[in-house]
Amino acid sequence: MTDDELNLSKLKGKIVAIDGPAGSGKSTTARLVAARLEFTYLDTGAMYRAVTWYALKNGIDPADGDKLGEIARTMPLEFATEAAVNHVLVGEHDVTTEIRSPEVTRHVSEVSAHKSVREAMVSRQQRMAKNGSIVAEGRDTTTVVFPQADIKIYLQADTRTRAERRLLDLKRMGIDSTAEEQEADIIRRDKHDSGRAHSPLTKASDAHTVDTSNLTIEGQVDKIIELIRSVVEKP
Repeated sequence: MTDDELNLSKLKGKIVAIDGPAGSGKSTTARLVAARLEFTYLDTGAMYRAVTWYALKNGIDPADGDKLGEIARTMPLEFATEAAVNHVLVGEHDVTTEIRSPEVTRHVSEVSAHKSVREAMVSRQQRMAKNGSIVAEGRDTTTVVFPQADIKIYLQADTRTRAERRLLDLKRMGIDSTAEEQEADIIRRDKHDSGRAHSPLTKASDAHTVDTSNLTIEGQVDKIIELIRSVVEKP
């Protein structure tokens, strides 16, 4: 299918929400889908990572829900797209690379589990999407942030595949690790994200499941575009 076959005018104002565990391909896929649809890309996971980065940089305990909630409510946070790259800005500081560090990754599940943090972030995300025409991705995007989303997608992949993807990301940033270390970290994060009290990772009952284990990024994007077309063209 070519993009010419997808009637973009029918999609204007709609919300595409993508959920899934770490390493399932959400961020890259959502960004590319947004580009194909000429939508805004909303990386909700990057917002939680930015809060975590700010807390660690300023010596705030990841267990301190009150202080973290205040950060999530007041921290100057923006997205900027340049040369097809989605930049994350905290004030005037570009933290796009820093929020993907192993230290932030180790603590982001704990930080994002706080009710105060999630409530502040969900409020911000919903304001960002008030006019629709967005592709949003995260871990509770289809269930909590945008339960009214027009198209809901849940990405999944086997643990080893997700670990190998994460390892490639780290190598691109010049960070040494092993597939075994990343697999153990993903298992830990899955347990934490699925078992947290506030907005746990779950699959929405009306979400379309896409297993990305054996798909390239291009294949994932094509699959999701095909799902979107089937929804749009439904009588």
